[in-house]
Amino acid sequence: MPTRPLIQADELHALLTATPPRAVVVDCSFDLFNPAAGRGLHEAGHLPGARYAHLEAHMSGPATGRNGRHPLPEREVFAQRMRELGLDDDTHVVAYDAQGGMYAARLWWMLRWAGHAAASLLDGGLAAWKAGGFAVETGPGATVPAGGFSLRPSLVTAVDRETLLQNLQTRARLVVDARAADRFRGENETLDPVGGRIPGAVNRFYRDNLGADGRFKPAEQLRAEMAAVTAGRAPGELVMQCGSGVTACHNLLALELAGLSGAALYPGSWSEWSAWPGAPVATGPAA
Repeated sequence: MPTRPLIQADELHALLTATPPRAVVVDCSFDLFNPAAGRGLHEAGHLPGARYAHLEAHMSGPATGRNGRHPLPEREVFAQRMRELGLDDDTHVVAYDAQGGMYAARLWWMLRWAGHAAASLLDGGLAAWKAGGFAVETGPGATVPAGGFSLRPSLVTAVDRETLLQNLQTRARLVVDARAADRFRGENETLDPVGGRIPGAVNRFYRDNLGADGRFKPAEQLRAEMAAVTAGRAPGELVMQCGSGVTACHNLLALELAGLSGAALYPGSWSEWSAWPGAPVATGPAA
């Protein structure tokens, strides 16, 4: 059966306690304002057997100052990093974090970018696991042997800055910004030197995908809310972006849950767009 994008804590517990275990868990916990904190969060408490994937060390390439804060690495580099985590081509990878899925969703998308379909996100993350009464481990975790993860045809789509520059004229695609509303308007920008948004973009704050319990909303609700934001545009006409290509993946996962697969990611996102001199910028409420 196809791997579902979401898995619940009790379902994951059953996979991990099977003989042999039927999933590998990867902790993606991170802090944008303190990149060194993520590993500390992992060592303070993680799911049994979880490996740790650092946003910058495992899921990003070198930043040049013009390609965004978290550019995608070369696909082969990413594959090597996944092999170092002990992943194989048939591994069911379950990503999670302690931050509402914002970093785990990036790994989920990148695994699919590398052609790995057996990828899920733990709904509710570490909090849901603990709420289920399941144990956690502390410390760095055991060293694992290298896996045989290999690249396969990509299952997702990405677009670049040039494509979106052209789109300013054609408006063939609708850009959906996953940042908070104040940053979308160009206010209270704390991560990038320039505030604002890509002209023509609409706003869907990624945390709006979650209910009060920290889990994703039901598919029907996500579908209705996404349709309201996008005015019913076809998924293939949508481009998801955010500050640096991370929380945009949360919106892509929500679209997948809603049965609206096919939207693209702009990996460079606002941090790349705004770094170019003369980049078109919109501020204030959307028209």
